[in-house]
Amino acid sequence: MNIAILNLSAPYAALDHHGSAAYIIEQWLSPDFPEAVFTEVFVAIGEALPDAPDFDGYIISGSEKGVYDPCDWMEPLKNLLRELRQLQVPVFGICFGHQIMAEAYGGKAAKAEHGFVVGEKSYSEGSTTYRAHAMHQDQVTEIPDSATVTATASYCPVAALDYNFPARSVQFHPEFGNQLVADAIEDFEGDLLTPDEAAISRESISHNAVQHSLYAVEIADFFRRTGENY
Repeated sequence: MNIAILNLSAPYAALDHHGSAAYIIEQWLSPDFPEAVFTEVFVAIGEALPDAPDFDGYIISGSEKGVYDPCDWMEPLKNLLRELRQLQVPVFGICFGHQIMAEAYGGKAAKAEHGFVVGEKSYSEGSTTYRAHAMHQDQVTEIPDSATVTATASYCPVAALDYNFPARSVQFHPEFGNQLVADAIEDFEGDLLTPDEAAISRESISHNAVQHSLYAVEIADFFRRTGENY
């Protein structure tokens, strides 16, 4: 399967040594999806969006932007997402990808009052609880009619969505490793995080409880299953 990763994260010097957003996503997913061929489309630095039929599936990355920010690629991306829905091409969104998908499909996303969150958080999905890395302030605040909430957290009621067409999304970052999050906390302290908030964030990742393959099997199976029907 040919999978496009739409990279919506601009280069960021403090974290770029970990690789681009698309590289990190590919490293997370490819061990459980060896037959996939991944192509990075670096939308954040001006690369044109593909035509919807160009790929068998799409992954929408995180971003430093919010859905409310004026970006040249924002509305075209929403239009692409709606075309993917019409064509039944599978799409998976992460963090900002989760939010922009909700916006494109009739929901809303906005800044949360509790401020910026970085570190490990606990998420519930049915009877299952797991830890995942978070790095965001914005959240989905209105659920599209076509979506069902599949995961929640105490600070984030809409932590994951499944749609009634081939689309899934998560607010957390299953692709992130512990060291990337630790480096982010170091860089964000004094700006996005107060010293007390940074200390809480460091404590949250101290036990390194996030599974490296978190969600990878499920998302690989999602693309295989929906891609076969496309």
